[in-house]
Parts: sequence; C-alpha cells; structure tokens
Amino acid sequence: MSSIRLRTALPHDRDTVVELIHQLNVFEADLVGDRRRDYDGANAYYDELMVRLSRRNGRIVLAEEEGIVVGAMGFSLDQDAAYVAGDVRQHGTVTDLVIHLDWRGKGIGQLLLTEAERLTREAGLKRLMIGALVANERAMRTYSRFGFEPYVAFLKKEL
Repeated sequence: MSSIRLRTALPHDRDTVVELIHQLNVFEADLVGDRRRDYDGANAYYDELMVRLSRRNGRIVLAEEEGIVVGAMGFSLDQDAAYVAGDVRQHGTVTDLVIHLDWRGKGIGQLLLTEAERLTREAGLKRLMIGALVANERAMRTYSRFGFEPYVAFLKKEL
C-alpha cells in the first residue's frame, strides 16, 4: 500500500471519477433499489457534486496506484445550523467515498479517510462528518472502525 499516492482530481479525471460513481450507484442499487444504474445518472451526479464542492471549499481526492485511479473521495468544509455549538458547527465532510471494485478491502478507504482528517485539521476544525446507507454494512463497519459513530438518522417512508 505504500505505493498509493493521493492527489486532487483535475478536470481530465472526470471520466474516471464518473466510472467510480457508476460502480457505486450499481452497488447501492442492489442494496436499496433507488439508485440509477445508467451512466447518465453518474454523469449528472458528478456535475452536481462539482458545483457543491466548488461552493464549499471542497475537492475530489483521488487514490492512485502507479498512475491508475483506484479510489475517490469528495471532501468539503461545511457549516451546520445555528443551533449546533460554535466549536463544532463548522466541520469537514466526506461527501463520497468510492473504491474501485478490484481494490476494495485493501485499506484505500482508510487512507482516504485519514486524508479527510488531515484536511479537516488543516482547516482548524475538529469534527468530520460522513454519511452512509444503513444497508451498506461494509461501509458502516469501515467507518465505525475508523472511529465514526452514529449521529443523525434519516428515516424514509415510501408513499
């Protein structure tokens, strides 16, 4: 794993990031059934993500092995509502974490999360947030092992 290099994604990385988003969408569609499985959905989400990250001092961080992108993480600096205590109201957010199917289970997610912690501390903040589908048990285990704990639950009701 020492040969994994992290870097900020550039515009020419779009297709690679879209491919990772597509892989995640297909994986999550099997878990919850409401994710799009087409590339148009992945492309549209990439565009939405880039707008959101640009407004929140964010970026996509790529993990590369010998020039091949094996993972991607969206990261931004965010602010909670005024009712959250001032010392943690501003925080880092991992918006997305995707590891290429062939590279899962090799510690790349942990490496990207460590980078998210570093970026959060570098910004002078002391809280890092991440979301995951409850049905994505692997992600939930990974995030728990990394020290994340449940904070907010979103519930849904189909009508």
